[in-house]
Amino acid sequence: MSPAKHYTLTELAELLEVRLEGDGDCVIRGLAPLADAGDGELSFLSNPAYATQLTQSNAAAVILAEKSAGSFSGNKLVSANPYVTFARATQLFDRGVDEARGIHPSAVIDPSAQIGEGVSIGAHAVVGADVRIGANSRLETGVVVGRGCSLGDDVLLHAKVVLYHDVKLGNRVTIHASSIIGADGFGFAFDGEKSIKIAQLGSVLIGDDVEIGAATTIDRGALQNTVIGDGVKIDNQVQIGHNCVIGKHTVICGCVALAGSVTVGQYCIFGGASGAVGHITVADRVQVSAMTLLSKSVQEPGVVSSGTLATPTQEWKRNALRFQQLDSIAKRLKELERKLD
Repeated sequence: MSPAKHYTLTELAELLEVRLEGDGDCVIRGLAPLADAGDGELSFLSNPAYATQLTQSNAAAVILAEKSAGSFSGNKLVSANPYVTFARATQLFDRGVDEARGIHPSAVIDPSAQIGEGVSIGAHAVVGADVRIGANSRLETGVVVGRGCSLGDDVLLHAKVVLYHDVKLGNRVTIHASSIIGADGFGFAFDGEKSIKIAQLGSVLIGDDVEIGAATTIDRGALQNTVIGDGVKIDNQVQIGHNCVIGKHTVICGCVALAGSVTVGQYCIFGGASGAVGHITVADRVQVSAMTLLSKSVQEPGVVSSGTLATPTQEWKRNALRFQQLDSIAKRLKELERKLD
């Protein structure tokens, strides 16, 4: 691990572009939750549900909003958006993992590959023919980069990431362990007796500042490319089908599954385990609640939900039985209304 980092509050206030109230010489060596923070630790308050912990916190300093500043008597970093400031602070204290720099002797690199300045390639990584890797990128242990791939600058591929042929990554893309980008989309034509494979002739294009979680799969397009826009954040164990287009700065949480040819707008959020059937369109700034299935296009911004809310088991069973009776109830109601008319 890298050596522990530390900053004075004056340094932090300048780096985070926030206002300091308190002792600028106070040294911060790490971050911790409000309830657990102690000497030398910085905490934050962004959720009002934790406001009661503020007065009892032993944190050396707290990131908070102007409206909460009077509730804490210690050192404060006053921010217009405490959660965003906290996110930036975590980056300052991130120690990361010390990987050997340079190219490991066990890596296999095709002679035609173009390797940028400052690139690191870990043990047993494989780089195929006609690959281009931008400056200061890092490929960790066991990464496979297929023929014709292009990686921008400052790309980080964690252990055992696989890029199939001709995949293109922008700058500052991070892909976590065991994710697979550019595998064949699930395309078959049934001839009456058996399924005939449709060759997947497109690729995957990923923009700048994208982060993709562990064990996620993004399929290549059938004819056109699968496209992931700039700033998109994708969680672990997500499946994105062939020819999907994901708009800029959309967030896709864990275990989401998007069937082929789904077009998602900008600044959308897909909650955990939600999904979409193929060939639909989702407008900009749509929030899909956890475990929701989109079965048709969403044309307007807003929150959409489906599924069954959790209830005590016996109540859920009764409701499930009632659900099975809805058609019969509707028919009886219609007949009753006809008689009353």
